[in-house]
Amino acid sequence: MNRTSVFARLLAILAGLAALGLPLLASATVEDSLEGLAGKKFSTRLAAVAAIRDSADPRAADILQAALDGTLHRRKSDRRFVISSGDGARVTLTDALTGDDAGSATKAELLQVRTNNRLRKSLRVAVAALELSHPEAARRLAAARELLGTRSDATAKLLRDALSMEQDTEVRDAMEIGLATMDIKSNDATRRLQAIMRLDGSLRPEVRGLLAAVIDNPDERDPQVKAAAAKILDTLDARLAWYAQLSNLYFGISLGSVLLLAAVGLAITFGVMGVINMAHGEMVMLGAYTTYVVQQLMPGHLEWSLLVALPAAFLVAGLVGILIERGVIRFLYGRPLETLLATFGISLILQQAVRTVFSPLNRSVTTPEWMSGAVALNPAFTLTYNRFYIIIFALLVLLALVTLLRYTRFGLEMRAVTQNRAMASSMGIRTARVDALTFGLGSGIAGLAGVALSQLTNVGPNMGQAYIVDSFMVVVFGGVGNLLGTFVGAMTLGVANKFLEPVTGAVLAKILVLIFIILFIQRRPRGLFALSGRAADA
Repeated sequence: MNRTSVFARLLAILAGLAALGLPLLASATVEDSLEGLAGKKFSTRLAAVAAIRDSADPRAADILQAALDGTLHRRKSDRRFVISSGDGARVTLTDALTGDDAGSATKAELLQVRTNNRLRKSLRVAVAALELSHPEAARRLAAARELLGTRSDATAKLLRDALSMEQDTEVRDAMEIGLATMDIKSNDATRRLQAIMRLDGSLRPEVRGLLAAVIDNPDERDPQVKAAAAKILDTLDARLAWYAQLSNLYFGISLGSVLLLAAVGLAITFGVMGVINMAHGEMVMLGAYTTYVVQQLMPGHLEWSLLVALPAAFLVAGLVGILIERGVIRFLYGRPLETLLATFGISLILQQAVRTVFSPLNRSVTTPEWMSGAVALNPAFTLTYNRFYIIIFALLVLLALVTLLRYTRFGLEMRAVTQNRAMASSMGIRTARVDALTFGLGSGIAGLAGVALSQLTNVGPNMGQAYIVDSFMVVVFGGVGNLLGTFVGAMTLGVANKFLEPVTGAVLAKILVLIFIILFIQRRPRGLFALSGRAADA
């Protein structure tokens, strides 16, 4: 038998063993390296980490990660290397070499493969190096970011090799930054300049720090390197400022959406009945607490609880609103100052009732998974899902309300009462019924605002008070009883607040907005969009 046929047979045997899933020679290499990893000499342990990393064994990453996590052990009874899982008195064991079940053991029956800070740093780099070739882009991205801050020729070679095959833009960006971090400290000015040019166009937060460090570095004597860093930094700052304004706009629109939900009900009641309802904020609070109660009643159906809470909050707040109108408000029509005092007292009663039932402590409402998280359009601009859904929800509520007012009999009767109550009554419209249903509708929409607010902040007895003043400002600024004015007013005030807050602070921003509204009302007493009718003429 010649040498060629012998070699072919050997290859066939090795291929057959590999098809059976046997670890071949790599396992022996890893087994020997595990002995070194558990040794006493630090140099031997470092060499063992490198050997496991370079072994090409499919379990190398798991073994190194277990050593990094402190779950790699040697069983005292048979000196077998195992990976533990669990926190009980007995932990579940997996064979470190084969991945097979190794039973269970108490911690006293195991010897942990201990690590120190230097060894953990080496392990992190080794794990990241193995992860750079993982099929999942998220794993490769995490590995590339793990290598940031490390500086060695081996790491640089790993990144360059991985970068040459990488297709994902975000992963490539992280690898470019990692290479630039290493090359920017090179003694070669050409390499430093290339590293700086590699950072051009990146919006990662660490890039700005790298460029600023080059500019402020007194040891950097190459004017070309400093000039390139300054130019790229100026461009980066301009882009970051632009995306910061976009973020302010997004947060302003989301705040405007919350104000819209809180104010639109107030605009209806104030426009139709001329009632200054100081308890409107408590309707928002009742909607938020309804959301909390619904989640407590549906512990196993969290993803659906918010959809159930929407109609429940509308009904609860709406029914309370009707009771307030029938029990108190109907005796005070035509006396706006007395309605202000009466509803202020009702607001205190509702707050105390909630404190008695739920305690004064804030309650947390869990956000469903489909509303959690965010989409990062780039490293400088992120859109959170919960605010996006609130914006869409506010627009849908406004659209439904406009449809109700324009295309239903109830909407026709409400508009008739708004424009001329006496004439509407003489035409057979039951104005008292319209008043009650209108107050209930406005309160129900405030309850929907409470559902939305529960996804942004904690639920507490005083949460409605934070929005009652802003709601009145929106109504007055946009025009009493005018839905278009309420929409424009809510969005204007929301965006203005978010653009002013980074410059002046939250408190001063509200003061400036209030001053602006006072000056504006001096010129246009009926707001942006004046509405004819009894409320407007009062």
